[in-house]
Amino acid sequence: MSHPRGPDRRTVLRGAALTTGATLLGGAALLGPASPAAAAPTVHARAAWGARPPSSPIQVLANPPLHIVVHHTATANSTDHSLEHALALSRSIQNHHMDSNGWSDAGQQLTISRGGHVMEGRDRTLPAVAAGQHVVGAHVANNNSTCIGIENEGTYTAQGPTQPLRDSLVETLAWLCAAYGLNPQTAILGHRDFNATACPGDVLYAMLPELRNTVSGVLRARGVEVSGRPVPEDLRPSYPDVPDAPWREFDHGPAHGPDDITR
Repeated sequence: MSHPRGPDRRTVLRGAALTTGATLLGGAALLGPASPAAAAPTVHARAAWGARPPSSPIQVLANPPLHIVVHHTATANSTDHSLEHALALSRSIQNHHMDSNGWSDAGQQLTISRGGHVMEGRDRTLPAVAAGQHVVGAHVANNNSTCIGIENEGTYTAQGPTQPLRDSLVETLAWLCAAYGLNPQTAILGHRDFNATACPGDVLYAMLPELRNTVSGVLRARGVEVSGRPVPEDLRPSYPDVPDAPWREFDHGPAHGPDDITR
């Protein structure tokens, strides 16, 4: 199945979003601040892990994202579940993305360690979520204007994540769905749903239906009603073939493409 291209809605997004402030794009409804029911997990902000400042201004869109994309980091399945390890992981990811990939900052908006610690990734992510806005990252090629990404520490091609990571992932997904008014059944996707990659690994990818159902149950228990917004056809996942290719550390597949507005 090919991904629609051309001067369509994504081009409109690209042209309208070149600003360092929040911009209303494509006539979509602007959400207000996050719902009080959008209970956030404990998220360690960038200052906690010693983030470097971005090398160029981070783009923030007034439109909320349409999708939450689950990734794995394609790193070792560490047995160190400490907070210190988690904060060091965030520094390593940012250094790799800035120094090796040449991006302006960490590509993903959020990171979860195998110990279940949640870290803010790209600059301005936490204020943007609280305001119902979207920080544009670099984690899913040609779809960064519509996708918020969660990097989950480890490689899940043959084994699953730890229970602390899974629990924190559920809480993080529920928080984002409530904050953005997203339906877990349609909004929670894997990287391979958009790009030709094995990310987030066969095992974690196979867990997505269960995660959607669990998050839906959490939202119902909290009294959060989300029906989700219709997604235009040209912004839906393209479900490309999944390659059987070797991975190297921090390489989870295509993260930036010509349709994206920033690095």
